[in-house]
Amino acid sequence: MKKYFFVVTLIIIIVFSYIKVIPLVRDKFSVYKDEVSYVSMVDNKYFYFYQFGEWKKEFIKGVNIGAGKPGSFPGELSITKEEYLRWLKYIGKMNANTIRVYTILKPAFYEALYEYNRNNAEPIYVMHGVWVNEEDISSLEDAYNSKITERFKQDIKSIIDIIHGNAVISEEKGHASGIYTKDVSQYVSAWILGIEWDPDFVLETNKKNADKTNFNGQYLFTKEASPFEAWLAMIGDYAISYETEKYKMQRPLSFTNWVTTDMLSHPNEPLKDEDKAVVNTEHIKRNESFKPGLFASYHIYPYYPDFMNYDKKYINFKDEDGRINTYRAYLKDLIKEHSVPVLVAEFGVPASRGKAHENIHMGFNQGNIDEKSQGEMNVFMLNNIFQEGYAGGLVFTWQDEWFKRTWNTMDFDIADRRPYWSNPQTNEQEFGILAFDPGENESICYVDGDIEDWKKDTPLVVAENSSLYVKCDEKYVYFMINLKGYDFNKDKIIIPIDLLNNQGNMEAKDLKLNFNRAVDFLITLDGKDNSRILVDSYYDSFYYTYSRLKMLPVNSDYEKKNSGFFNSMYLCLNRELYLPEDKITLPLSKYETGKLVFGDGNPSHKEYNSLTDYSVKGENIEIRIPWQLLNIMDPSTKMAMDDLYKDGIMPIKIDGIYSGVIVQRDGKNIIESTMNFYSWKEWEQPKYHERLKPSYYILKEAFKKLR
Repeated sequence: MKKYFFVVTLIIIIVFSYIKVIPLVRDKFSVYKDEVSYVSMVDNKYFYFYQFGEWKKEFIKGVNIGAGKPGSFPGELSITKEEYLRWLKYIGKMNANTIRVYTILKPAFYEALYEYNRNNAEPIYVMHGVWVNEEDISSLEDAYNSKITERFKQDIKSIIDIIHGNAVISEEKGHASGIYTKDVSQYVSAWILGIEWDPDFVLETNKKNADKTNFNGQYLFTKEASPFEAWLAMIGDYAISYETEKYKMQRPLSFTNWVTTDMLSHPNEPLKDEDKAVVNTEHIKRNESFKPGLFASYHIYPYYPDFMNYDKKYINFKDEDGRINTYRAYLKDLIKEHSVPVLVAEFGVPASRGKAHENIHMGFNQGNIDEKSQGEMNVFMLNNIFQEGYAGGLVFTWQDEWFKRTWNTMDFDIADRRPYWSNPQTNEQEFGILAFDPGENESICYVDGDIEDWKKDTPLVVAENSSLYVKCDEKYVYFMINLKGYDFNKDKIIIPIDLLNNQGNMEAKDLKLNFNRAVDFLITLDGKDNSRILVDSYYDSFYYTYSRLKMLPVNSDYEKKNSGFFNSMYLCLNRELYLPEDKITLPLSKYETGKLVFGDGNPSHKEYNSLTDYSVKGENIEIRIPWQLLNIMDPSTKMAMDDLYKDGIMPIKIDGIYSGVIVQRDGKNIIESTMNFYSWKEWEQPKYHERLKPSYYILKEAFKKLR
């Protein structure tokens, strides 16, 4: 079969190579001018689309779409045509006009795009990216290196052929391949070339190629450019030249950029890498032969880099509502530097439990935001983008991405197992407005106080006047307690949990508790404002990590087994920062991620709060704990953190957990159960279903208003 496929593929490649491609006149969505066809163009501020015989100005509004879904990495390109079609329908109903993709996708995407747009009066346009190999960037540190440049050009050529339905891409691990026959060129509105450029890559390219400051091509040229900017102009000119010569088509072009390599100076930025390199695409100009025009595109988030918190001009800016608005202040600054339209190609906040950075003035944080607030914050930023005269804004991102990592949680999981479970502690996984929830059709449990979804379960522990139930899925461990005579305002519930043999505490000194087996974690429910999960100080990965980095003081008691101490659970937000303009040093910042939120975790309920950790209804208490808060590194293979002081943070196989229940009233134990064993089945592929978050519907209304 492999030999047969190879022969057929070879024949198709030969046939395609002899076909003379003649572009069709697309009266509906494109126009010919000077023998070149194009579907969109820009002036110095906005985008225009040719539709039904006339040019229409459009504010770009839409979403980025990644290549991943649960159970696979993006390089496996496992999203099906049916899934793409369904998503396009959702996106169309959301009143979006644009999606952005980052790299070559498999034929299923282009087939779905073609089919959707052929059957809908208002098309969804694509801004198409071309990726650059980040490993090559890191190892070679020179854009002009032939390996980087030639692969970049080859991918550009392939993508152009692909959108014209004229490509056969051979198999290559981690890359899309197949036979591409659908001509979607009338639906591709622009090119956005490249990635967020690493500052060292930019500086090293400039250093190694100091004499290459000028480029004068057929369609693009440079003026006062750096060598890196001249390289971008060369790449852009290649893209325009290839499509013009082969297909007689052009489309607006841009280069991916981000705040880290903007042309602005940020004197109070504490991290030198975030303000040491510049990529100024204003130094790249177009000749008259390039009809549709250039635009600038940036990824702009409200919480990073850190100057968003500390730039004096930004923190003194207030919007018309009298609020400090550092995001809009930055937007004002940036657009003044440009003579071409500026697109915010990525913006957004994640609806995750875990958090990695804060905007200390606005609360638009990188995580620990509920799904409703996610929508409201995204709309707020979108309106700022519109009000400041930008060409458009694309929300990051359409779908949640289980494979993602975040700097402050990535050491606590197993890299090659990330796609197989959902980690709400890792904020990068939950930027999407489409959620992937565990369970084929619905989750096994919704933490709302209603115990209907526990009816078929058997108690793990039965004690006087109480029962404890435990179950799990790809995202949480769930606990349910039925407690006769429970008084939420008076009773304190404690759930001890034991993972590892040969460690844990036999007592909790602060709580004056003793246990019948060594305990690694305590879930304590003590009213709405004082409920949390605690960890044996010896098993505290936050303390272990940052005391070893000399960012936390050493406490020798914490490093002893069976010390009797339980610690609150934290995530780091920033290491020590020096503000160069203020000349002050800020200490390590953290937040208590173990604090438990009371609420309703059922998405079908009006009072739904996606950050809910526990809910109470009469005598029934439901709790859900993310796997990572129990030091589980991969629930799908039952791998937990081993003894931290043996080999560092390393995984070890466990059989399951032991758990029980303790109830205190007026400082006395009124219930104290044994701890019984709970285990779960491992899995290779996760079960999940799609769910549109509240943020989807909030954005839908906002998109409808913006034109």
